[in-house]
Amino acid sequence: MVKTHTGTSQLGASVAAPASPEEATLERVPNPHRSEHYLARFTAPEFTSLCPVTGQPDFALLVIDYVPDEWLVESKSLKLYLGSFRNHGAFHEDCTLRIGKDLVAILSPRWFRIGGYWYPRGGIPIDVFWSTGEPPAGLWLPDQGVPPYRGRG
Repeated sequence: MVKTHTGTSQLGASVAAPASPEEATLERVPNPHRSEHYLARFTAPEFTSLCPVTGQPDFALLVIDYVPDEWLVESKSLKLYLGSFRNHGAFHEDCTLRIGKDLVAILSPRWFRIGGYWYPRGGIPIDVFWSTGEPPAGLWLPDQGVPPYRGRG
């Protein structure tokens, strides 16, 4: 499990990139608008990990949406955490769900979803989606904005 920290020990500091998700620290900060239902979105268009069989790089566009409750994820720590997968060998499904579950574990959001849009290898794109259930009623929930893969056509 990823290390967690309440506060901002990495923000504003020179921090070495963690070599693996196990070495990364996700930080959280208090949500100043806890009484509001709003969506926070992070988009990581250059996410990389390694195929656990071949060691070749895999690339994805990750879209992370959540409705905060008491906590927000600190964005620098999220960036370092996501970068820690660069040398991590795991299948697309495992990477996507691990990220989602790690974030839910530290944030306890009202609602969470992640879309992992993996670029094709061997001609087959793999898209992985996970959520904690139905979004809250009345929430403005924009589409994740990623068109389905259509090849070179």
